Amino acid sequence: MAKVIVTAQVDDGSDWESKYRSHADLFRSQGVHSPVHYAVNGDNGIAISIDVDDVDAYMKSMESPETAAAMAHDGVHRETVRFFVLDREWDL
Repeated sequence: MAKVIVTAQVDDGSDWESKYRSHADLFRSQGVHSPVHYAVNGDNGIAISIDVDDVDAYMKSMESPETAAAMAHDGVHRETVRFFVLDREWDL
């Protein structure tokens, strides 16, 4: 399993949050596991931390029509979406 951080700008953070939480079935189909951690800042920026089964399959699913429709519905500015696959670890 891999951890992925996703960041983006959205039209309205509060509106995004309620809409984002309506896509559980889509996320499960993408291999996303619970819990999903996320934050919304005052500038309508969002950050999401997820665990996925297969990074390549997850990244491919980001290009699907279903994902594009969900992002549009949620007010995500697709050109601002950034993905970070956490592939390094530091034990303190």
